[in-house]
Amino acid sequence: MRKVRNGGAALALVMAMGMAMPAAAATVTRAPAGALSNGTAIEAITLKNEAGISARILTYGATLQSLIAPDRAGRPADVLLGYDDLASYEQHPNYFGVTVGRYANRIAGARFSLDGKSYQLPANDKTNSLHGGGKGFDKQPWRVVSTKDGASASVVLALTSPDGDAGYPGKLDVTVTYSLDEAGALTIAFDAKTTKPTVVNMTNHAIFNLGGEGSPLGATYQRLTIPATTYTPVDDKLIPTGERRPVAGSVFDFRSGRVIADGIRDGRNQQIRYGQGYDHNFALDKGLTKQPGLAARLEDPASGRVLEVLTTEPGVQFYTGNFLDGTYLGKGGHLYRMGDGIALEPQKFPDAPNQPDFISARVDPGKPYRHVMIYRLSTLR
Repeated sequence: MRKVRNGGAALALVMAMGMAMPAAAATVTRAPAGALSNGTAIEAITLKNEAGISARILTYGATLQSLIAPDRAGRPADVLLGYDDLASYEQHPNYFGVTVGRYANRIAGARFSLDGKSYQLPANDKTNSLHGGGKGFDKQPWRVVSTKDGASASVVLALTSPDGDAGYPGKLDVTVTYSLDEAGALTIAFDAKTTKPTVVNMTNHAIFNLGGEGSPLGATYQRLTIPATTYTPVDDKLIPTGERRPVAGSVFDFRSGRVIADGIRDGRNQQIRYGQGYDHNFALDKGLTKQPGLAARLEDPASGRVLEVLTTEPGVQFYTGNFLDGTYLGKGGHLYRMGDGIALEPQKFPDAPNQPDFISARVDPGKPYRHVMIYRLSTLR
């Protein structure tokens, strides 16, 4: 029998002898991750597949703390910015890998109206409400509902947000399910049920550097593709104006792929000046879909790693870490600066509750909210 790479000889032997191949299995492990300042115990759940990809999730904030993936030579690296310890997530929050809710992104003036009633939210971004108003889902301990090994390893986390929490109407029962399969896809499913009409917009706020967290080149020399013909320009407070502006002929045109650094400092563009780089929502050509469709593709030529982001939602926020200023001491003692990582956040559009022309973020009793997104990892050939 001739020798075949990647275990081919063993496969041939098994087939020749008529034996069944064992099914590939992804695994789940649970471990203590420490305690919050109030004594609440936090767990870490690690999902791992046989291809060398692993995801570590903290029950604090339902946070994706690390995502380890091999490069084209099989060398593993953590591709997420973040912290090594629980205390830093609590004491120096910066949304690294967290589950964001009730409403991801900005709501103008920290208020919205629903069925003729006005709701006031916490203003934690100047006059606006950002990512749940300062004490959102990212700063809550979640409970583990279940874990499962198998072809896809998974963990289900749950949280109850009471009626009036951060100013939002309705008691909200929420689950986030992380699942990792053998093909390198980490699926994140957000589900929520409400007791009153409300608005919901949940996502994950992972900040990626496919070269590996802390790599000196940062993420801006990686190549990004976003299948969006238009984006939603913002005012000087980063609130959408309501316009859908064509990307053609601008530094916002990522349809055919472009190196992020090509436009991140183009001060000739007022939108880049407002965002201090990219901090904008792209209106995906696919729109709102039942099944996850492509929202973005990120490639790192140096390592060969590829990330595809898929979602059922109609938009994706592209953020280049513009507020990372070297004061955040991250993993391995690395000081994070602008461009050291990027976020690709699938979502309803920012400020949709105040923008009647945007796809509605309304959720009603008996009509649950669901958002499914996927981080799919691979390597360039």
